[in-house]
Amino acid sequence: MNYGITEASEDLRERRKAAADDCTRWLSGRRLPPAEALRALADVAMEDGRDGYGSGGEVALLEQEVAQLLGKPAAVFLPSGILAQQSVLRVYADRAGTQRVAVHGLSHLLLHELNALEEVHHLRIERMTSEPRQPRPDELAAVPGKLAAVTVELPLRDGGFVLPTWDELVVFAAACEERGVPLHLDGARLWESTPYLEHSLAEIAALASTVYVSFYKGLGGLSGAALAGPEDVVAEVRRWQRRLGGNLYTLFPYAVSAREGLRTVLPQMGELHQRAVELAEALQNTGFRVFPEPPHTNSFRVYAPRPTEQIELAAIRRMEATREATAATWQAADVPGWSWVELVVTPGTLQWRIDEVSKAFGELLSGELLDG
Repeated sequence: MNYGITEASEDLRERRKAAADDCTRWLSGRRLPPAEALRALADVAMEDGRDGYGSGGEVALLEQEVAQLLGKPAAVFLPSGILAQQSVLRVYADRAGTQRVAVHGLSHLLLHELNALEEVHHLRIERMTSEPRQPRPDELAAVPGKLAAVTVELPLRDGGFVLPTWDELVVFAAACEERGVPLHLDGARLWESTPYLEHSLAEIAALASTVYVSFYKGLGGLSGAALAGPEDVVAEVRRWQRRLGGNLYTLFPYAVSAREGLRTVLPQMGELHQRAVELAEALQNTGFRVFPEPPHTNSFRVYAPRPTEQIELAAIRRMEATREATAATWQAADVPGWSWVELVVTPGTLQWRIDEVSKAFGELLSGELLDG
């Protein structure tokens, strides 16, 4: 078989976009067209009144629901997680009189925010580790001097959606308490973490001073985040929300979609995690490797023994032929000749049989899609 790429000059990104736009079936869920999404929001809106600059309406109800779910005294809704976490870490730094914050080297705070913690807030970053795993108490202890806060990302997305065990998390939280430094949970995917940790949201959140959660990732909302914690910390975060331009005139569309995600998707997290475990096992038997094994959440990495351009071309050709979207863009792995992609199990994934997913992915390794 000829595995050479004959379309090397083709813009695969544009071709993938065109193929994706033409798809009629999606493994990880479909993004609704704008008009359809807005009509769906209108059907689930529960309050006649809307918020004004984040006060009242669906926003107030959402904040109450999140505070109750996480077992915290208060919560504030913000348009983005970047804003939420910058604000709370700035609060901790101002209170502690030090700019030093301990984070993981693969944290979203460092990899995807244009160095905002240092550029905007002049915080000093202390990396506990950059290994694709959760940080350990001894690595925290190795960071000398006074710290304003410690952050833990649950799960660590850029490490492969990895979580600590419950016991490991408890021990790490105790190390922060013993040192007298606030623990902040970057819980962008905290909703998805409860099946593996086998504890409730409130029990997990009780280990930390503050918690950030996202509404557009696992819950499928339009956008938005919440920061939950003590009333005085949340009040200060609201002030930073205003200072940083995040206090929008109204936030009700985001709040409506967030509340719908809490009602309809959150109860499915156990089922989504179980399906991820089943799919990971099936893909391993199809010639792929997965990480972590088994998955800690409903998301995991799939590794393929094919160069990136080859498997990406095969994936695009399959999309064009079947009008099925099975995964995002394949990326180069650390091992030469291998590629990887994130697979996120959503409620839409449950509409696929496991053997269908195995067959769809297996076709990417067969070589038939690369001939010609």
